[in-house]
Amino acid sequence: MAELPGMARPELQALPQVKDRMTFLYLEHCTLGRQDGAITVTDEKGVIHIPAAAISVLLLGPGTRVTHRAMELMGDTGVGAVWVGEHGVRYYAHGRPLTTRAGLLLRQAELVTNTRKHLAVVRKMYQLRFPGEDVSRLTMQQLRGREGSRVRSVYRKASRESGVPWNGRLYSPDDFSAGDKVNQALSAGHACLYGLAHAVIMALGCAPGLGFVHVGHEGSFVYDIADLYKAEVTIPIAFRVAAEDPEDLPAVVRRRVRDAMVEHHVLERMVHDIRWLLQDEETPEETVYLWDDRLGTVANGISYFEAEEGDAPSLSSP
Repeated sequence: MAELPGMARPELQALPQVKDRMTFLYLEHCTLGRQDGAITVTDEKGVIHIPAAAISVLLLGPGTRVTHRAMELMGDTGVGAVWVGEHGVRYYAHGRPLTTRAGLLLRQAELVTNTRKHLAVVRKMYQLRFPGEDVSRLTMQQLRGREGSRVRSVYRKASRESGVPWNGRLYSPDDFSAGDKVNQALSAGHACLYGLAHAVIMALGCAPGLGFVHVGHEGSFVYDIADLYKAEVTIPIAFRVAAEDPEDLPAVVRRRVRDAMVEHHVLERMVHDIRWLLQDEETPEETVYLWDDRLGTVANGISYFEAEEGDAPSLSSP
């Protein structure tokens, strides 16, 4: 059989780690294709080439068409595909994980389903928000109250420094233009942060729906992680851009947020913070093993019939 044209699918070990990639690119009114290891973006101005393995996530706006070959490359290289609505405020899809191991996912599920361990992760999340403070004995109610006070202070400070009045987070998910300028800027900025968080979570093999502070939504863990960086990145930017009142506010916000993510190393920090929150432990060299109710896990690829008969187990195919 003749080989399919195009670049061979790369080994996962050969792909850049997610922490070493660019954060995101926003595209609209164009067609995405593939040429070897690059995603081609074609519009009325011409064609540009994007190295697939160097991107974390593509935000695909209105008027975007994607070929099967482009999606094939994105899947092979672990690029997150995020279809967004007008102004980039809706999230629709994600790419495949960059990892073949389920260690973090199993650990995440264990922590979510155990009340004591669940609360311990929540406290670690708030510890990231309140560095230097001891939150180990605070209840969920106390943590939420302290976080609410912190966020109000962040909004007041941004309002005071930018001169933009702040009357609260008032917006309609179905009508972007219904909110005032600062709320529009916040929606556009947060959407970028959600997209990057979703891509990193998927790249590490975690479940975006298994959240700790947020629960019950398919993106609960996405919101948990994104909230760690809003006060530092998206909120100040939203107020500054609202004060400038540019003609294309969402586009300006996206560019500023992208630059700030690079400046503050948000991508690398997300990878580190997720691993720290879930206390990633060393996983066996095997990526597939068998569950045992007494031993936890046992080796894969062994004939246990002979072992049960009292003989040494023999190797067999998976």
